[in-house]
Amino acid sequence: MKIEVFADVLCPWCYIGKRRLAAALAELGGPDAPAVVWRAFELDPGASRVPGPTAAEAMAEWWGEKAPERVALIGSTGAAEGLELNLHLARPVSTFDAHRLGHLAGRRGRADEVLERLLRAYHTEGLNVADHDVLARLGEEAGLDGGEVRAMLSGDAHAEDVAADRRRAAELGVTGVPSLVIGGAPPVSGVRPVAELRRLLESAVIGTVRPA
Repeated sequence: MKIEVFADVLCPWCYIGKRRLAAALAELGGPDAPAVVWRAFELDPGASRVPGPTAAEAMAEWWGEKAPERVALIGSTGAAEGLELNLHLARPVSTFDAHRLGHLAGRRGRADEVLERLLRAYHTEGLNVADHDVLARLGEEAGLDGGEVRAMLSGDAHAEDVAADRRRAAELGVTGVPSLVIGGAPPVSGVRPVAELRRLLESAVIGTVRPA
């Protein structure tokens, strides 16, 4: 069985959801544990590669006087999962090339490691995850060959993979992130509590086991 996870580097809830999914899978364990496939979902396909206002500043525009409460909620929820989410450092940018890097990582068996490094770089360290030099360094730190990463970034490799993920999301009815598609079932939120995620996974695994 396969779990498709639609996520974007810009989303702090995706970082939180990744932690919770990992915990649920660890609790599930066993040889029937589902395989995870990370899918690209650009929250802002038209975003610039040049950083602008911080995520906290953008939220102030969206939420007005409720923004500090939202920022605090995200921070405290992340902290409960062992994450440092610095919305006053993170500056939204295009994640297209970061998603291309994710697909390269998937081909090399390093998708989880690369996504983890990208999320920490953006949400904790406030790095520009649209900058090719930054992406090349992050890819190397996550175990990829630096020369291969730079060659990929200099061209259009994996652009079609990102587009295919976009089409897949539309086909499945995914409209936000993080979204989980478990064994082809309708998408569900990926920020559910660990215990609830584990129950969903257990039910899906049981459903795929055929009687002897």
